[in-house]
Formats: sequence, structure tokens, C-alpha cells
Amino acid sequence: MNKAYRHGQILKLIRTQQIHTQEELAKLLQNAGVPATQVTLSRDIRELGLVKTARGYAEAAPGAAPAGPDFATMARDSLLDVRVAQNLLVLRTPPAMANPLASALDHAEWPEVAGTIAGDDTVLVVAPDAATAERLGAKLLQLARG
Repeated sequence: MNKAYRHGQILKLIRTQQIHTQEELAKLLQNAGVPATQVTLSRDIRELGLVKTARGYAEAAPGAAPAGPDFATMARDSLLDVRVAQNLLVLRTPPAMANPLASALDHAEWPEVAGTIAGDDTVLVVAPDAATAERLGAKLLQLARG
């Protein structure tokens, strides 16, 4: 099953019925023959820009700002350590906070960041070169300290 098809099915479901939880969405997708894990659904919901309302998941209004705190807030709340290795930075977070932190950094669209990869408590940040990584590491540590 490809992502575009799964995204289409998610949109079709939320447009035709009220879905309040990822568990409900997963069950409805499964019934439609579209398997999806909770991690996949979380990513799909974020990529589709869906928002949670009193009536369940819905598409965000065109031009709406992405939901959630900005990167500076996320860094103050969840960035525990920063290590620089060549053009890479390893960010440590509490368990389950790496993905939200990486997503917030991706949405910040900093020119120093070529991309991120997140695990459970670790984010790998790719910078274009070692000098940029050093400057970015210092910037991130300053944000973490508030």
C-alpha cells in the first residue's frame, strides 16, 4: 500500500464520518484493507495537516499555521543534550519526544538544517558542513538553556 493511497483513504474517512482517535482511524483503515501502525498514522496526520476538533479529525483551514508549539518552545521543554560530529548533530530528548522535536525543527525551516531523522529519544540533524553544525549546536544549546 503506498502512502498517497493511504493518505487518500484517510481524507475520505475523515470527510465522511467523525473520527476522534487514531485507534478508530486505524480500525476503519484496516476494515478498508489499508494496514497502518500508530506511528504511521501519527506521521500521516501531521503530513496531511489534520487538526483535532470537537467533532474529530478535520482538515486544517487553508493557510492555517501548523498546530503545536514552535521549535524554541520544544527545545526548552525537551532538548537534553547536543553533540556535534562532523556535519551531524545528535540531539537527546526524554522518551517519545524526539519525533515532535524533529518535526518542530523541520517546520521551522532553518537554513542550517538539511534534514532530520528521529527515533524515540534521539534526533539526528544533518547540517551542510562541519562549521555550520558547530554554529547550529551552539544555537541549539542556547535555546535548550532558555
